[in-house]
Amino acid sequence: MIEDVLGFLRCPQCAEDGRLFRSDGALRCLAGHSFDIARAGYVSLLPSGAAKNTGDTSTMVAARQFFLRAGHFAGLAAALADAATTAAWPPAEVPGCVVDLGAGTGYYLAAVLDRLPSRAGLALDISKNALRVAARAHPRAVAIGADAWRPLPVRDAAADLVLNVFAPRAGAQAHRILRRMGRLIVVTPAPAHLGELAGPLGLLSVDARKEERLASKLAPYFSRTSGIDYSATLSLGRESLAALAGMGPSFWHTDQERLTSAIGKLPEPFSVTIAARIGIYRKR
Repeated sequence: MIEDVLGFLRCPQCAEDGRLFRSDGALRCLAGHSFDIARAGYVSLLPSGAAKNTGDTSTMVAARQFFLRAGHFAGLAAALADAATTAAWPPAEVPGCVVDLGAGTGYYLAAVLDRLPSRAGLALDISKNALRVAARAHPRAVAIGADAWRPLPVRDAAADLVLNVFAPRAGAQAHRILRRMGRLIVVTPAPAHLGELAGPLGLLSVDARKEERLASKLAPYFSRTSGIDYSATLSLGRESLAALAGMGPSFWHTDQERLTSAIGKLPEPFSVTIAARIGIYRKR
């Protein structure tokens, strides 16, 4: 319920932490700024001047829903939830807030909230298509339209836990919204991730220096306390392969007709490696 997370939010238009309250079908602040609650259940708190109708397309979101509902990433979600349960402070039964930056459909946030029964969740994303799904991802999650590259509509030190799964890393904003004893958990693809598909399907490969660049970006704000390497081998049919190729950043760089043709030439089922690094960070 939106009312349950109002204490963690702030008006994106006010210079200070302008508190929001619900009035009919909108959220408002005392300065008079108003933000409509969409019929799908999410609310956009994008500041003025932010790009609209960006992020994942409806096609990408549909592909991701198909792939995730099939359970292909359930192991990764469980590993993330394990890490969150270990890292969470205060303990799981204490009320608080989990913020997912670049939450997409809310799949990973839902897995974490299942393990932290007293926490509310904020699924932040810029894509309206993703927010429509994230609004229904979990009973304790609320979907909020936000831009990771601008000041987030979350109050200072509001979050016990900040998640960042295959999404842009906004180190300064994550630092601002996280409590002093809170933790940031970042999930990034490892070099072997989807490696079998890079050549045959022309998908983007993982930069070998990705961890180095991540460390450099976060270093002013966070220090790494621990990490987990996750890997699994999936056996996928062509429909799942198409969904996997169509739900991520490679979607923007791939000719769909050529992709369909290339998938049709692969053996079925086809083995694909899922490899990710789960890093846990504390505030500097």
